Amino acid sequence: QVQVAEYGGGSVQSNGTLRLSCVVSGSTRPTYCMGWFRQVEGKERERVAQVDSDGSITYADSMKGRATISQNNEKNTLDLKMDSLEPRDTAMYYCAADFDRGGIDFTCTEWTYPYWGQGTQVTVSS
Repeated sequence: QVQVAEYGGGSVQSNGTLRLSCVVSGSTRPTYCMGWFRQVEGKERERVAQVDSDGSITYADSMKGRATISQNNEKNTLDLKMDSLEPRDTAMYYCAADFDRGGIDFTCTEWTYPYWGQGTQVTVSS
């Protein structure tokens, strides 16, 4: 059974730094893509950052220059480091993963990820 677990949320003041970690377990196949997303209640979910099968990384425009993601060699963890946090970054942060499909190329989007964690709250106070 695949499990996605997030760690590291909490409260921080403006301009602070937080590091979130995601661990994926329970699959015999390597991950194909992993991503961090966030959502404020009542608003649409937003992709924060994503790493694809070829190692390419995409960041939300709002996080460029403030976020860094890194994946381990086994591709079953994904860390998100966020600097210069602002109150507008307050949200529930979720990790998502999808797995290799036997050499088939596909696009990973927030609508296609089948495995999601429970989320970890990040609160930034001014």
